[in-house]
Amino acid sequence: MYKNILIATDGSSLSARAVEHGTNLAKAVGATVLLLTVAERFHVFALEADQLEETPASFREHIQKHAERTLEEASEIARKIGVDATTLHMEADAPYQAIIRTAEGQRCDLIVMASHGRGGVSALFLGSETMKVLSHSKIPVLVVR
Repeated sequence: MYKNILIATDGSSLSARAVEHGTNLAKAVGATVLLLTVAERFHVFALEADQLEETPASFREHIQKHAERTLEEASEIARKIGVDATTLHMEADAPYQAIIRTAEGQRCDLIVMASHGRGGVSALFLGSETMKVLSHSKIPVLVVR
């Protein structure tokens, strides 16, 4: 059924559940796993609180450390389940586009992501990366809540 599964993670506890679910599925069907984390690039005129107080160098260092920690935690989940996973960290202005492009480029046949469970007006205005991937991907997306 599935041969190559991309699991997107942001290091949150909800993403950890998606990593666990996706790697269990991969083990059950004998698929390979690519663990992906995507960080937004530094913007000089940023409105995000985490970028307002940072210089480009300190922001890059912070993002690199977060990505390493995120991918190590996800890899540990996969190891405990008994699945070998490759990891990839990317920077992009639009993380959802990077997720889709990576899945297409790696010939993945499933994308697994967590949903942060926002509903109603909040979901409409905030527009999660998961919703954007769901809206734009031609590859099936499994959303773990």
